[in-house]
Amino acid sequence: MKLPRRRLPLASRLDRYVMGHFVWSYLAALGLMMGLFVVIDLATNVDGWLEPWEDGHTVPVRVLARYCGLNLPYIFLQIGPFVTLVAAMFTVNRLLRKNEVVAVLSAGISAQRMMLPVYAAGVLLAVALFGLREAVGHGLADQRDALRDVLEAKRTERVYENVVVRDTSGSIVLLERFVPAPADGGPPTVLGLTVRLRRDGRYLRVEAPRATWREGRLVLEGGRRTLLEEGEQAAAVEPLEALEGFEFTPELALTYQRAHSRPLELSFSEVQELMRREPDHPAWTTLWHYHLTFPLAGLVLLLVGIPVMFTYERGHGADRVALGGLLCVFYFGVDFVLRSLGLAGGLDPVLASWLPVLLFGSLGVVLTDALRT
Repeated sequence: MKLPRRRLPLASRLDRYVMGHFVWSYLAALGLMMGLFVVIDLATNVDGWLEPWEDGHTVPVRVLARYCGLNLPYIFLQIGPFVTLVAAMFTVNRLLRKNEVVAVLSAGISAQRMMLPVYAAGVLLAVALFGLREAVGHGLADQRDALRDVLEAKRTERVYENVVVRDTSGSIVLLERFVPAPADGGPPTVLGLTVRLRRDGRYLRVEAPRATWREGRLVLEGGRRTLLEEGEQAAAVEPLEALEGFEFTPELALTYQRAHSRPLELSFSEVQELMRREPDHPAWTTLWHYHLTFPLAGLVLLLVGIPVMFTYERGHGADRVALGGLLCVFYFGVDFVLRSLGLAGGLDPVLASWLPVLLFGSLGVVLTDALRT
């Protein structure tokens, strides 16, 4: 005889019970995976980071410790969706092991309703993941990059070479050596500046051996402006004291530098700014969509992973967890391949970013709907 479904109010005792299991499982999975990634990062790089500098000194331990602390949010941004799935697997495994699922189903409560708190947590975690990416992109990213430069380049003053910045008008700025925070405490400095400006259909070239940001504008030392005619011939040359007519800040230069060295660490607002300046660039468009879809990966994996766990409820817990791990690897592999194609321009950015979510999400909806009631 088929039992009638029982309707439960939100935030019922069952919801609180399942959510409690999920929260503790999430904290355990988060600590385990974060710790694993930190150990792997240190094991891979610590020997090089602790090598003596040219003057015989080594990097202070506090610098290494601070870098590891500032890098934790970026590790979480990489593994957040997979932590959500692992926590859900631990939760379902515990409920199955104690035969509590059978009791809930016998009471007329569907498996979908039983796991509703976990799905709701997946939605909240997706929003939190998106918000965290924006938060760390303002201030924290620059601090982390500065410490990483100290560890890798073994110097106290960061220097980025050949940074290219583009303007919405089609103008291009080349910074041969960009020093965002000079050791003497001075303003951000450029050593070797070349600018190609476009105005009224004509091109101007601006060159300066040195430039510094002062009072919101780029002041040139020994700067000169050259009007170019057809064939790049110089028609007129005149001295120039400051760069005008170009939307250019030190933060924008750091964004471009990060975009070419570690594009996945850009915030959503930074990617939007790059898209505004280069709307036809496939990498920026792919990243814009990817920053929307990657937080959803946790919810998508829940839709697929939870039904799979219930399907193998009579198996051993280790088997179910291993199956969930394979699911993570498969999703990550598909996502990585398609994203790489999108960044390289080999696949439409919308397809490259949304196809994994749509494929796994559709499968997850079908599997969730087929759960026993």
